[in-house]
Amino acid sequence: MNTEFRFCPSCAGPLALIDKEEDGGLTQRLRCAACGFTHWNNPTPVLAAIVEVDGMVLLARNAAWQNRMFGLITGFMEAGETPEDGIRREIAEETSLQVSRLSLVGVHDFQRMNQVLITYHAVAYGEVRLSPELVEYKFLRPEQVRCWGAGTGLALADWLRGRGIEPVFMGSPSTSD
Repeated sequence: MNTEFRFCPSCAGPLALIDKEEDGGLTQRLRCAACGFTHWNNPTPVLAAIVEVDGMVLLARNAAWQNRMFGLITGFMEAGETPEDGIRREIAEETSLQVSRLSLVGVHDFQRMNQVLITYHAVAYGEVRLSPELVEYKFLRPEQVRCWGAGTGLALADWLRGRGIEPVFMGSPSTSD
């Protein structure tokens, strides 16, 4: 449970874990005893894209990441946009690529970050120009991609299986290496 919130945004009273009857059972949430405010701590929707250009998968490295991990293009939905519009915007903002075709891969939970991931396969075109948010990118053939065991890595594995490619997860022995 997220306990980084300590004070009520309505009355500035202290928040505490308080049990309350919800939907037929007791539920413990951060609540304000003074005004009744509840911090719901609902998951945040995050958009992700498996970006394909000329049959190759684009993976990028975020500037904030300490290691040399590469991942999918991701970003937060903004108020007033559909998930499809949001992922098109994120791809354009982060890579300068334009999307010609978009299809839903799936929806996955990412509980470690309290997020719900909405992942798309995006066929894109153009010249890659990274935003300052990203520092490096690479293109791989789909069968070269190694998946990671959480979040967008699970969506990538689902997409590969849909293409008839059995995913290989990082840390697993590879038959082609």
